[in-house]
Amino acid sequence: MSYEIKQDGKFKFLEEGEGEVLLLLHGLFGALSNFNRLIEHFSKSHRIVVPILPLLELDLLHTSVGGLEKFVTRFIEHRKYFNVHLMGNSLGGHVALVHILKHPERIKSLILTGSSGLFENGMGDTYPKRGDKEYIKNKTALTFYDPTLATDELVNEVFEITNNRIKVIKIIALAKSAIRNNLGEELNQVKQPTCLIWGNNDTITPPFVGKEFQRLIPNSELHFIDKCGHAPMMEVPDEFNRILDGFLSKLKSPAATV
Repeated sequence: MSYEIKQDGKFKFLEEGEGEVLLLLHGLFGALSNFNRLIEHFSKSHRIVVPILPLLELDLLHTSVGGLEKFVTRFIEHRKYFNVHLMGNSLGGHVALVHILKHPERIKSLILTGSSGLFENGMGDTYPKRGDKEYIKNKTALTFYDPTLATDELVNEVFEITNNRIKVIKIIALAKSAIRNNLGEELNQVKQPTCLIWGNNDTITPPFVGKEFQRLIPNSELHFIDKCGHAPMMEVPDEFNRILDGFLSKLKSPAATV
């Protein structure tokens, strides 16, 4: 399913449906397609918003988790969103965490899936030589429990990015920024209800990372999905949507407002 990309000033984003805002932040190699089934399902009950993050468009000085968080803050303020359910996958989860710690006032709940911020396995200790498509194919497949989900189209997208010297420098800058920006000592400050949805077979942010997030974030619940890797909303969308549905429904009940 294809969606219209809107533009408001310098911001490009998708916005579908009506109701409370469910704002989605994609990861380092993420795209709108990561959220297709989620958008289709939740746009019937929420206003789904997906900003196009300028992962490779910021100047090198601001190509960091902090730089992306400032972009998200400006976007939310510019669009005048309130009571936002903020969701992030992988690096997007990390950006969501930094945002809620700095600007909690507009955020109603937090949803993290395969988030960095505590620990993550990256592309490896060394970056491949440009043109090493087989390496990129194997690394892309590690995102999923089922390696066939690393389609030629997806591999080609990642390969195109990693075959550009400037883009590679920025990817490395973002990856290093994520590793440096460890939030372990700050997570107890997150007050919003938090839903953690993790793949039991995630090799990038393994299950122990989800457990550590649950231990450190006071008002959090953790859900594991079997036969699932680093991107549950792509790999097992029906189960992911069911868990998220249950979480968001609880927040509508009177008990949740006490």
